[in-house]
Amino acid sequence: MNSRKTHEKRTHRLACLPGDGIGIEVTAEARRVLEAAGARYGFALDWLDLPFGAAHYRASGEIFPDIALGELATCEALLLGAIGDPSVPPGILERGILLRLRNHFDMYINLRPARSYPRVPLPVTLAEGTRLDALVVRENTEDFYVGLGGRLEEGKLHLDTALERQTYTLRSRGSWELSPPGSGALQVGLATEGGVRRITAFACEAAQKRQESRLILASKANAMPQLYGFWEEVARDEARRHHMPLDVVNVDALCYHLVRSPEKYRTLLCPNMFGDIVSDLLGALAGGLGLAAGANLGSGLGMFEPVHGSAPDIAGRGIANPLAAILSAGLLLESLNEPEAASAVHRAVERALEQSPRENLPRELGGHASTRAVGETVVACLEEGP
Repeated sequence: MNSRKTHEKRTHRLACLPGDGIGIEVTAEARRVLEAAGARYGFALDWLDLPFGAAHYRASGEIFPDIALGELATCEALLLGAIGDPSVPPGILERGILLRLRNHFDMYINLRPARSYPRVPLPVTLAEGTRLDALVVRENTEDFYVGLGGRLEEGKLHLDTALERQTYTLRSRGSWELSPPGSGALQVGLATEGGVRRITAFACEAAQKRQESRLILASKANAMPQLYGFWEEVARDEARRHHMPLDVVNVDALCYHLVRSPEKYRTLLCPNMFGDIVSDLLGALAGGLGLAAGANLGSGLGMFEPVHGSAPDIAGRGIANPLAAILSAGLLLESLNEPEAASAVHRAVERALEQSPRENLPRELGGHASTRAVGETVVACLEEGP
């Protein structure tokens, strides 16, 4: 039972953006679990519902207005479904919603846990008596995802842009010329000392909280010494300040070893692009993206979303697996300083997987349960308690 006094009724203001495709279906189940957790652990939820996504864009031409950013600033966290639909050209919604939110609220941390769960088959064999329990701490605002670059037309590219962040502004003015003239593209990666230090500090604290003796940094300084050599230098210094041993592994070698012995890897610190790749690999090793939760954190609003996409091919059929969204809701509860409720959500997912008859499992795990039925099973396990 909740150790807090029962008469202390807390209220958390949350936003919900179901988005597109199966996002609408899985988010509904995540909300159901959050409400059940609140009822059991003594807090209420006040929801701000946001309509943005492909359908809204097609109907209005609006992506994400400034007024919505102001409304979000009144919330503690955002529960996100999925963004993207074939009816909208790639990048419009992703840049206009996801990247805008990350940058506006300075969500410089992307957390991607990867755990093995009961009765979830893995594509690899773990060492006897071990389980997969990894955490990718991904830098979320810099690297090659800052959007600096362009296409060379007739061998020439001129850039005159300003990158605005809460902590700094980067102005870019330059020209590139290709000889002999031809088509091409240029993408610029960025790492700042402040950006590397703060994500490294968070990763060290996460590793210490998980009672680990080392932190692993994914790098590629042998091929890109300017960008990732700088990353290694700053990360090593920051890790020393936190008394955390730091092992540097080239990202290609890391992916090789993750497939062979994933149970040996616990907390991984990754620059933005490498973190995107490594976390999806770990999601597959842990049994699939249907169980892959995600959190975007910073100094203010946090955004919580399953790693899987909008899956338009199965949208509306009621067969999507909601467990990744539910596990993301558990991460959301951790950010609200509701540790008992967060732990209860994770235990409820494990219990639902362990105890459900085979036919009541999600379809991707060999069952026939609907999205709603899986959510109801998790809620029942949550209400039963430990």
